[in-house]
Formats: sequence, C-alpha cells, structure tokens
Amino acid sequence: ADGLRVEVVQPVHQAVFSHFSSHFRASNTARPTVDDLHFRTLSFVEGGSLVKPFSVEEVRAAVWDCDSYKSPGPDGINFGFLKEFWLEMRDDIMRFITEFHRNGKLTKEINSTFIALIPKDFTGMAN
Repeated sequence: ADGLRVEVVQPVHQAVFSHFSSHFRASNTARPTVDDLHFRTLSFVEGGSLVKPFSVEEVRAAVWDCDSYKSPGPDGINFGFLKEFWLEMRDDIMRFITEFHRNGKLTKEINSTFIALIPKDFTGMAN
C-alpha cells in the first residue's frame, strides 16, 4: 500500500490484490505460430522403426556406449559388470528389455534391487 501500514481486512485484501495483479497481468504480445513451419514427416517404414522391439545388437551397443565405472545401480552393479558378464547375462537382459518394451512397465522383480539393508547396530563394524 505504497509504504502505508494497513491492518483492516478489506484494505489488506485490496492492497494485496493491487500489488499482485500488477505483476501478473497478461500482456497482449504477438507470439510466433507454427503454421508456416514445415516439419519433416516420417514414412511408414521410418515410423515403424520407432516401435519395433530392440535387437541384441542395439542393446549391446547402448551398454558399450556407457562408461564402465560410473553410476552403479542401487545394487552396486555398473556397466563394467554388464560388459564383463555380457554373454552370461545377455538373455536375461533382453527378456527384461523386451518385457519393458511390450508393457511399458518395469517388472516386479526390479523392485527388489531398490532395497538396501542398513544395519542398526554398528558395533564391530569400525576397525
């Protein structure tokens, strides 16, 4: 209220309304439209490639593109582990990826990797 102290409800209401309405007014500015933009469209074949299941080669390439020793998961497994044991784990990884692609949901079993047991008794843990 321009530096004046206001204590009565109605003038407080008016002062607050006046202050914030001046800050949140919609201005009538001309905004660009997308009417004249020409976006490239995908062919039927190109569109189909966006929804096809992942191949083993694609998944392997994605794993190998990741740094081996960064960002371990909640279970401590990093991409170095997946690379080292790729042949042994490939089928399980592909089943997981295929299930996710088919349903758009993580499998129930993945929840078990998000649990970390924290000991309540620290005696004997310090060396």
